[in-house]
Amino acid sequence: MMKNCSRRDFIKNAAAGVAGGVILYAFGSSGLSVGKRDRVSGASGPLMQLSDEGWSSRHWGFIVDNEKCIGCGRCIVACKTENKVPWEVEYNRTWVERYTITEDGEAIVESPNAGRDGFGGEFRSVNIDASQVRTSFFVPKLCNQCDNPPCVTVCPVGATYKTDDGVILVDQMHCIGCRYCIQACPYGARYILPQQTATHFGQHGVADKCTWCYHRITKGLPPACAEVCPVGARQFGDLRDPASGVRQVLREKRVYVLKPDLGTEPKVYYVGFEKGVH
Repeated sequence: MMKNCSRRDFIKNAAAGVAGGVILYAFGSSGLSVGKRDRVSGASGPLMQLSDEGWSSRHWGFIVDNEKCIGCGRCIVACKTENKVPWEVEYNRTWVERYTITEDGEAIVESPNAGRDGFGGEFRSVNIDASQVRTSFFVPKLCNQCDNPPCVTVCPVGATYKTDDGVILVDQMHCIGCRYCIQACPYGARYILPQQTATHFGQHGVADKCTWCYHRITKGLPPACAEVCPVGARQFGDLRDPASGVRQVLREKRVYVLKPDLGTEPKVYYVGFEKGVH
């Protein structure tokens, strides 16, 4: 089952006690878009080697379990280290938000330093006593790797593109930094690299975003954020493999996606978004 839940509107919806209507979700294999995976290179070594023949049969998906996440921030540090993302808090391929629901139904969202340094017990954005809290939980965010990505559509030079296995990437050698993709992304998942940024491609002034560690998954390794999570709150796998962990979660649990009404067909599925909001 999949529930409609928007990113920024979640605060308003939670305060009202709803996060959108629940609809039945039958998971099936979606169409595969033609891409250009050879544009990207990277490093690492294998959990599962992928042959060229098997490549186009993969269609990756990501599970985020809000019921497990402890807000430790290790995923963010690992992402920045692995992908040479600037350490400053304005630049993140992934981040973590804490949602707090008060006894009167108000929803408070915090993300101090994008969750990079973890969360203390105190509530930083407002003066609230623990006795006023009904529930509190963490929500990791990252690129949703949409099957119908608006960022690809608006790029005037084709620098943002979709790979054969369904991952949205940025060809930073061709990006002109126009910011159209940043405006088009409804999930706030893109940013412009600052000057003097030592990325894998040595570029700055161009768009950057989460790639699900494409250089790792094409070598059979999980994304860095999923690998370091101490509680298994992040899972990655092949949506077309009935034996994969992501397919098992989709079969057994109610899952949610962000802003399904926009028709972007996101492939990050959340478990536990309904916690405390009904």
